[in-house]
Amino acid sequence: MHILKLKLGNFRNYTQMSVEFDPRHVVLVGDNGAGKTNLMEAVSLLTPGRGLRRAAYADIPRAGAEQGFSVFASLDGMAGDVDIGTGIEAGDATRRVRINGAPARSADDMLEHLRILWLTPAMDGLFTGTAGDRRRFLDRLVLSVDPAHGRRAADYERAMRSRNRLLSEGRADPVWLDGLEGQMAELGIAMAIARQEVVGMLSSLVDRHGDAAVFPTASLRLEGFADAEKGLASSEQESWLIDQLRVGRHRDAAAGRTLEGPHRADLVVEHRAKDIAAALCSTGEQKALLIGLILAHARLVRDMAGHAPLLLLDEIAAHLDEGRRAALFDLVDALGGQAFMTGTDRGMFSALGERAQMFEVSGGKVTGLGAAGA
Repeated sequence: MHILKLKLGNFRNYTQMSVEFDPRHVVLVGDNGAGKTNLMEAVSLLTPGRGLRRAAYADIPRAGAEQGFSVFASLDGMAGDVDIGTGIEAGDATRRVRINGAPARSADDMLEHLRILWLTPAMDGLFTGTAGDRRRFLDRLVLSVDPAHGRRAADYERAMRSRNRLLSEGRADPVWLDGLEGQMAELGIAMAIARQEVVGMLSSLVDRHGDAAVFPTASLRLEGFADAEKGLASSEQESWLIDQLRVGRHRDAAAGRTLEGPHRADLVVEHRAKDIAAALCSTGEQKALLIGLILAHARLVRDMAGHAPLLLLDEIAAHLDEGRRAALFDLVDALGGQAFMTGTDRGMFSALGERAQMFEVSGGKVTGLGAAGA
C-alpha cells in the first residue's frame, strides 16, 4: 500500500496543500511546530476513528477557517488504485468518507483499501498510563486485522451507556435490561475473543521473529476480564456474562457504571529478558519495547491481510543511537510497505539512502528534497 498523492484543505496549519509521492518511504523534516505531525494526522484519518491525536473533528479545521477540513489521497491500495476523501463541512461534526467519488457506507469501508499503524511520542507513556489507554491501543491493533472489531466495540459502548442510564434513572425495566445485557454479552465476548486471539498471534509471532538483537522482546497477556481465558465456548461465556450483569444491577446502579465486562480488561506487557513489567523499565527500554511491538504487529497485519500496513512513525529516530536507527530502518524497509517518518534533523535519516524520499515542512508548505541520503 502506497500513498501517491495527498491533498489537504483547511487542515490544522495547512490552508491548501498538495504533494505527490512515489512508493518509497517518506521522511518529513522541519522545525518543531512546522506541521509535520499535522500531515501525519491527516494520513491517519484515512482509517476509521479520530486519528493519531484522537481529536474532536470540530477542532481540526485551520484556525479562522469558515469551512470544515478535507483530506484527499490517491493510493495504490489493497484492491488496486483508489481515491479516498474524508473531512467535515462547516458546522457539521460528522466525518464524511468518499471512495472513488462515491459516499462510503461507513468509515470502515476504508479498511478494504489500506491498514494504518502509528507510533507517536504521546504513546511513550503507554505502559505507565491508564488501562483505558492500553485498551484503545490494543483495539487499534485488533481493528487492523479484524475490520469488524470497531463496529462491535462501538455497539457495545452504546448498549452499555443505555444500560447505565436506565440504572441511574431508576428505570430498571427487566425486559429492556435483559435485551441490553444480552446484546452486551454477545458483543463483549466477541470483542474479548478477538483481543485474545490477536494477543496470542502477536506473542507467537514475537517468539518466531523477535528482534531481540535490536529491540527487547515483549511478553503479552490480558487481565482484568477473566471470561476470555476460561476456555469455555463463546455461548457459555455469553451466558456467564449475562448472569454477571444481571446480578450486578444494584451494584452497578450504586457505582454509576458497569463493573464487569471487556471494558475492564487491561493489556499487560513485560520485558521478557528481564522478567519485569514494562511499567518498571527505563523510559528508553519502554520506547524500545513499544517499537518492537509495533513492528511485530505490522508483520502480523502483512501476513493476515496480504499487504504490509502503512506506518506513521512520528519522531521515531530522536531517541535512538545511530546503530539502532539504521537497524530500525532496515526492519521497516523489510516489511515491504510505505512508512512516513518525521524528524527535525535530516541527518538522522541518512541510513535510509535511496530507500526514502525527503520533504521539508515549513509554513504550511511541503517541499521535496530528494533522497534521504542525498
